Amino acid sequence: MIFKKVLVANRGEIALRIIRTCKEMGIKSVAVYSQSDQESLHVKFADEAVCIGPSASSESYLKASNILSAAEITNVDAIHPGYGFLSENSKFSKMCEEHKIKFIGASAEMIEKMGDKASAISTMKKAGIPTIPGSNGEVETLEEAIELTKEIGFPLMLKASAGGGGKGMRAVWSIEDIEDSWNSARKEAAASFGNDAMYMEKLIEDPRHIEIQIVGDRYGKACHLSERDCSIQRRHQKLTEETPSPFMTEDLRKKMGKAAVKAAKYIKYEGAGTVEFLVDKNRNFYFMEMNTRIQVEHPVTEQVLDFDLIREQIKVAFGEPISGKNYFPKMHSIECRINAEDPFNDFRPCPGKITNLNIPGGHGVRIDTHVYSGYTISPFYDSMIAKLITTAQTREEAINKMKRALDEFVIEGISTTIPFHRKLMDHPLYLKGKYTTKFMEDFQLEN
Repeated sequence: MIFKKVLVANRGEIALRIIRTCKEMGIKSVAVYSQSDQESLHVKFADEAVCIGPSASSESYLKASNILSAAEITNVDAIHPGYGFLSENSKFSKMCEEHKIKFIGASAEMIEKMGDKASAISTMKKAGIPTIPGSNGEVETLEEAIELTKEIGFPLMLKASAGGGGKGMRAVWSIEDIEDSWNSARKEAAASFGNDAMYMEKLIEDPRHIEIQIVGDRYGKACHLSERDCSIQRRHQKLTEETPSPFMTEDLRKKMGKAAVKAAKYIKYEGAGTVEFLVDKNRNFYFMEMNTRIQVEHPVTEQVLDFDLIREQIKVAFGEPISGKNYFPKMHSIECRINAEDPFNDFRPCPGKITNLNIPGGHGVRIDTHVYSGYTISPFYDSMIAKLITTAQTREEAINKMKRALDEFVIEGISTTIPFHRKLMDHPLYLKGKYTTKFMEDFQLEN
């Protein structure tokens, strides 16, 4: 026995991704949509669909009361939040519990413990997980921040405690810069998250951003599903991901996997989540944050392990135990995020109507998307419109497959990041796997 009906509290490709697994499991699905998403594929392919408000996220996908009303009238057993929106909102998780609807994600207590960056770091220190030297919790005043620089040293990072997606973050290279950085970071954090609380940590220069996928159940078991390298980023937004990491060694994989599982067990984590680390040039790794949800880049893990993470999330939420064994990559997989942005014009968002679309195919090529020819990209939401994933026996083969797939991928009517990814796949440093989170600072794309 499993859930009879699940409401998907999200939109776009992740909503469609969840609906597909629900169908395969024999579970009825309910889509919710804003007025501008009425023609989206997730609405068309769900068993039922409910409009939850106007186009603005604040009036629809972020409106917990509207989503719960849709859940009540459709009589669902559970809600899957996907990623973004309310997926890491402790109040929403608690509201679901109060309405006796299972939240397919972390508990309110877990989200509160790990969602706040300062609290998460403090918790991981207690668990014995390596953390970046920094403040022990939130820094409340500029004067306190200045005093802490004597202990942490420069360069350092100011970070929003409630942050994500690079918002409310500032690198500080000298004492002269700290006041302006402090004020601007707090202002951005308040605008983005309604919370201007900050913490500080040592800036690890030219690091790799490597995350470990974990799953835990309600019986205290946890396992890892190996790593993903997310170091190709622009303004702290990931552009590509791959597994296994070309920087990884077998010894480091075992150490990081062990640390991630230790972290999950320490907090008694239930569900799918990701423990994110920064790794320096000497392969020392430091806990950065934990995402208590499914990740955008989860397909690369699924491809190399032949493992459905959404199915596992649903089973764990229903109360089924996990096997407890750790998983290691059998193949190599790369994901390129295709955004409706103009890479020749500082990646400016490019909403509009898709007039022509050709989706690549063939062995080892996966596309997760909600768009089609004639579909209009809304300016109200994130600009990602597709994820292109290629999988092969080796990294070289996966890159060559990606080049071929990008050449076949035609989207007309709007600008996309396809040309950027095509050039990236020929970049000498990328081909050698020698890239860090600073890679994009020197990347040049000419029209």
